[in-house]
Amino acid sequence: MSAPLTIEAMDGKTRLILAGEQLFAQNGINGASMREIATKAGQGNHAAVQYHFGSREGLVRAIFDYRMEQMEAERGAMLQRAKTTGSLKDARTILEIILLPQLHLHDADGNHSYASFLSQYLLQSRSPEFGDFSGSEPPHLTEALQLMRERVDYLPPYVAQRRLISVSLMFLNILMRHHGTDEAGFGESFPNALEDTMEQIVGSMCMPLRLASPRCCG
Repeated sequence: MSAPLTIEAMDGKTRLILAGEQLFAQNGINGASMREIATKAGQGNHAAVQYHFGSREGLVRAIFDYRMEQMEAERGAMLQRAKTTGSLKDARTILEIILLPQLHLHDADGNHSYASFLSQYLLQSRSPEFGDFSGSEPPHLTEALQLMRERVDYLPPYVAQRRLISVSLMFLNILMRHHGTDEAGFGESFPNALEDTMEQIVGSMCMPLRLASPRCCG
């Protein structure tokens, strides 16, 4: 396996994507200026973001698409293993395919800046359609999302989408919360916390829809 490219060896567009991810993670999607991102990426042209992506929103989508594509190979391998073991209808297996590849995404400083960025990205999502996040649709992720939709076909699409965003945020939270922390300070190891969170995620995603009867006023 070839070594990952250093920041210096990356093209200018990729450097802007990674710089944007870090600064959006630190300061919020609306908290970092395009000039700051260009400077962090080593671009002398302070309009580089507009040149490559058109707008802040274009850069945000590019970050999402860049990371989604990076996870495709791992998701493909996980899907193949699930097919081999006959696990394609198992909710835990499907959710692991969707979520676990994010464990291996780190920025140049070794942090999970993508987790923080994606949390903010998901909180802006307003689509009621399951799996619609206004980005690209990589085939392996699309297949995993379709399997999840079939697994929870008893839920209306807008409920399934709301739950998908909720469980994604649960997963991202544990990445951000536990990264770089002392195990003794938390009282539990990251693997144990991850296992408990995945069980919680499966329950939250798959539970039947139970709506309380409206309460009368007065």
